Amino acid sequence: MLSEAPAFPPDAPFATLLDALATAVAIIDEDGTVAYLNAAAQSLLAVGLKQARGRPLGELVREAAPLDAIVVRARAGHEPIAHRELRIAPVTRDDSHLIVDCTASPVDGGRVVLEISDTTRQQRINRDNALLAQLDGSRQMVRQLAHEIKNPLGGLRGAAQLLERELPAETLKDYTRLIIREADRLRKLVDNLLGPGAPPNKVSVNPHELLQHVYQLLRSEAPGGVAIVRDYDPSLPPVRVDRDQLIQAMLNLGRNAVQALGEYGRLTLRTRAVVNATIGTRRHRVVASIQFEDNGAGVPPEIADTIFYPLVTARPGGTGLGLAVAQDLVTRHGGLIEFESRPGRTLFTLLLPFEDATDA
Repeated sequence: MLSEAPAFPPDAPFATLLDALATAVAIIDEDGTVAYLNAAAQSLLAVGLKQARGRPLGELVREAAPLDAIVVRARAGHEPIAHRELRIAPVTRDDSHLIVDCTASPVDGGRVVLEISDTTRQQRINRDNALLAQLDGSRQMVRQLAHEIKNPLGGLRGAAQLLERELPAETLKDYTRLIIREADRLRKLVDNLLGPGAPPNKVSVNPHELLQHVYQLLRSEAPGGVAIVRDYDPSLPPVRVDRDQLIQAMLNLGRNAVQALGEYGRLTLRTRAVVNATIGTRRHRVVASIQFEDNGAGVPPEIADTIFYPLVTARPGGTGLGLAVAQDLVTRHGGLIEFESRPGRTLFTLLLPFEDATDA
């Protein structure tokens, strides 16, 4: 921690030392404005020192109230204040958010040194691993459930067929036919839960070709008040995927978004290439990011942690299979579906690797 308030010319010796740090450091003046940002802080907030100096944090970071509160508490209490897993959004980074650990330490002159450690990547790795563990658990649960359901269903269907042959009246056979239809429906539901039995039949394909097919299907199904917008990166190279499986995964994500919007809203289909990305514990030089962003009400908080489990849904009449099946299909390709949601913005991101990965 600094013992006295320093001067702030860019060539000051302390500035050279701070610029060598990997941790982002911001020095906040007594009036709450930025006095200095080291090189790591400038990179984190995507702003230059000249543009940041003399401006309050609220002009550099959206929803800056938690950061301001830490600074005020540290200054008032004359002791360091730490806050873990704080969510911030630099104003120059569109609508992206970062997860950071912050420590505010008061120094002489009413200034506060704010240390900001970006933990976004580690948080994403932890979340990806949790999603993968969740998927493994749900797969085991579904296999056991399928075994317990399909055997008695087969007996029930067979008994209904035998009974139908013995019934004298055609009107009575309507009941046995209903039993058979419902048994077939339940069997199909279980098969959907289990997913495809064979491994993906991968071929090289332009992801936009598949996404365009999904767009046309969604456009034909969506209500007239729902706008579907395409924002594609034309430089995206081909990926090796099972065409049918990936179309199904993307269609499930798109339909889920359209249903969440209801009669009016906006769905954006977006593609990007993401470099140095991690999926689980595997690092990839580049991955395809296929996003489905809607401006609906958002995912209810009570199901956010279990949204990829089978049979979990907040929609009346929903089966809760769309997202679970999509996640299963994507992980069979070495990818993953992530999501973030708040009222007015829900974003599902389908990540697919282009090449073999290395350990992160």
